Amino acid sequence: MDNSKRSSFKKGFLKINKQSYTTEEIQSRVDAYISQFKEGYFSPLSLMARLTEETGELAREISHFHGEKPKKSSEKAGSIEEEVGDIIFVLACFANSLDFKLDEAFEQSMRKFEVRDENRWTKKE
Repeated sequence: MDNSKRSSFKKGFLKINKQSYTTEEIQSRVDAYISQFKEGYFSPLSLMARLTEETGELAREISHFHGEKPKKSSEKAGSIEEEVGDIIFVLACFANSLDFKLDEAFEQSMRKFEVRDENRWTKKE
């Protein structure tokens, strides 16, 4: 991430519409939303299908904005940011329904990358 984008994020927070949320607050807000419906959370298999769908929508937006295939004039405008937000929502659903914390999952992943890939890339001087 370049420095101009990095400055808009605070450590431990995701900034959405000028509002910052911790991962705990994201999970709590998603849970409050889902809890109002009798159906509750989808099964892990359905959530995986939903995550795949949202990832495809993100890929389509990236292709339109950064690839060689622009949108047709008849296609609805979308945004990469909105699609990433949809993915965050589904990931929070996964975490809530399977009873784990997003920040702990992220920490495990970062430790893995930091150890495994410590000497994989050329470091800046």
